[in-house]
Amino acid sequence: MASGENQQALTVWIFLRALALVYLCAFLSLATQILGLVGSRGILPADQLLQAVAKSEGLSRYWDYPTLAWINCSDTALVALCWLGIALSALLILGLAPRLVLLGCWLSYLSLATVCQDFLWFQWDSLLLECSLLALFVAPLRRSELACLIPPPKLGIFLLRWLLFRVMFASAVMKLTSGDPTWRSLTALNFHYQTQPLPMWTAWYAHGLPEPFHHASVLAMFAIEGPCAFLIFAPRRFRLFGAFALATLQILILLTGNYGFFNLLVLALCLLLLDDRVWPEWLRQRCRIEGAHVPSRARRISSLSVAALLLWLSAMPILGAFQLNLRLFWPAPELVQVLAPFRVVNRYGLFAVMTTARQELIIEGSADGTHFIAYEFQAKPGDPSERPKFVTPHMPRLDWQLWFAALGSLPDAPWVSSLCQRLLEGAPEVVSLFRQNPFPQTPPRFVRVTLYNYRFTTQAEHQKTGAWWIRQKLGAFSPVYRQDGYGW
Repeated sequence: MASGENQQALTVWIFLRALALVYLCAFLSLATQILGLVGSRGILPADQLLQAVAKSEGLSRYWDYPTLAWINCSDTALVALCWLGIALSALLILGLAPRLVLLGCWLSYLSLATVCQDFLWFQWDSLLLECSLLALFVAPLRRSELACLIPPPKLGIFLLRWLLFRVMFASAVMKLTSGDPTWRSLTALNFHYQTQPLPMWTAWYAHGLPEPFHHASVLAMFAIEGPCAFLIFAPRRFRLFGAFALATLQILILLTGNYGFFNLLVLALCLLLLDDRVWPEWLRQRCRIEGAHVPSRARRISSLSVAALLLWLSAMPILGAFQLNLRLFWPAPELVQVLAPFRVVNRYGLFAVMTTARQELIIEGSADGTHFIAYEFQAKPGDPSERPKFVTPHMPRLDWQLWFAALGSLPDAPWVSSLCQRLLEGAPEVVSLFRQNPFPQTPPRFVRVTLYNYRFTTQAEHQKTGAWWIRQKLGAFSPVYRQDGYGW
């Protein structure tokens, strides 16, 4: 195998398989939920969405809502799309026609993301789609084998590193420019572990660490997301240190919270900061690097033009984070908006404003309107005595969306009413989104949503009661829904 610090053929080979594993996790997770979320008897039926769009828009509907579900939006078709993605992910792991298969993964996931509406509009869904498009620059067209690797284009490596930079640096900028006092006072982690969407049991222990440790952790986080992000473009030694710092941050986040495949995807991007010299000798010995294919002049010009356009457009979210007037960069903001349905260029920056109190929605059913029983969630806090769960890389989409709903009111999340209606109907697809069905024989006649305030127990409280949470009822989030369609 050829040596040299800039050689990345093996690294890209590993990166593409890491990306395939992320896709596999994403499709498998979604396959278990798709019918409950957007099936014909789901919370937000996809067929109703497309029917409404078809009535209000002409041919523009295919651009505004890019999805293969326009061909067929039945429950069978939605499940088939998930399994198509699973099959394509497996083919990408095997290295069969990586560029074409990766394009198929992107199209399948985009199709599902479009019809899943609120449930698949998280930053990591957009990151996966954008990462896939940029990975097309480095994915070989024919089968990729260890024994026959082609050096990847440097342009593609740069675009993927630029994406990683945007994800990390934008996170720091958004926190600092949001005006949130907890970030500026270094107290954000005093709250984060117990107010994040789906904490795991390790977060309970992290929350109990001394306050100076939390303050130091915030400083370290800013150092990694800010200055260390620039090491992505530094010479090899500094770049490797940057890769270590960025990966360490992602692993620590992964160990204290359930963020689905997000941390795994960022770790996959961190691989591209490495070169082939870091991999074990036995693995490198199995590789044979072929001479780089020299593209035609027309292809080089077209690739550079597309890359330049993507760089220009992707700079808009970063500039916007600095609260600059984007009109000065016309027509870039307009082009970003036009391409928004395809998630070609996206805005990143998690937890710009720290939530300092944890509000939770508890959904309860009743057969008589007097005695209510709670539906227990897959990962979201419910019973205070239940230990917070570890579900990564699975992402319970309903649990996540309910965390956001609790931050507002019922008019801000009208799908909550649809959820309650499905529970009154006993729709098995929706009931399966919960950990268990408290009404296995007959659906409840009444359903209500109640708002609670949750906080972690102290060590003394935990030792005394065994509980992980202390909760206080704040009041009704919704009316009491009844099977006859009337609320109390």
